[in-house]
Amino acid sequence: MTDTAPRSSAPWTVATADVTAPEALDLLREYYYDVANRYYRLHFDREGTPEELESGLAGSPSDDLAAPDGLFLIGRHNGVAHSCAGLRRLDATTAELTRVFVRPGLRGTGGGAELLAAVDRAARSLGADRIVLDTRLDLTEARALYLRNGYREIPAYSSGPYAEVWYGKDLTALAR
Repeated sequence: MTDTAPRSSAPWTVATADVTAPEALDLLREYYYDVANRYYRLHFDREGTPEELESGLAGSPSDDLAAPDGLFLIGRHNGVAHSCAGLRRLDATTAELTRVFVRPGLRGTGGGAELLAAVDRAARSLGADRIVLDTRLDLTEARALYLRNGYREIPAYSSGPYAEVWYGKDLTALAR
């Protein structure tokens, strides 16, 4: 799905949301299709088929991005849901960031930074002192966003076919 929303200086707002709500599911589908199709183009020189994409989406549930050990955030631009991010508690002091997405037509308008600022606050509400994430090397916009917002490369804390680089952010340093 492409987004033709105009770039503007309208503020972004971010709030927690039910990960099973229709607009959350729409954003999660767009997120998955975006990252999966990038993978298919890079490795297979083609888009994923609808069957491949739907099968992969079904195999990547997001139901753990809900209380008591997780949460889901939706970012709105002009009142319309255009971005999302999820957090899950890994242990008593660490939260994992996942499913970070800003619709392509609104990238570069401040929505990613606003989303990550809300992620910091949300992680603290889960009791986290640290946020970690893994991502792929080809997701260059996401990696640049993380670095601009205080994340630094860390040693691998997870494994998986799509975990190629790991980032972390110390929230205690921000509180000082």
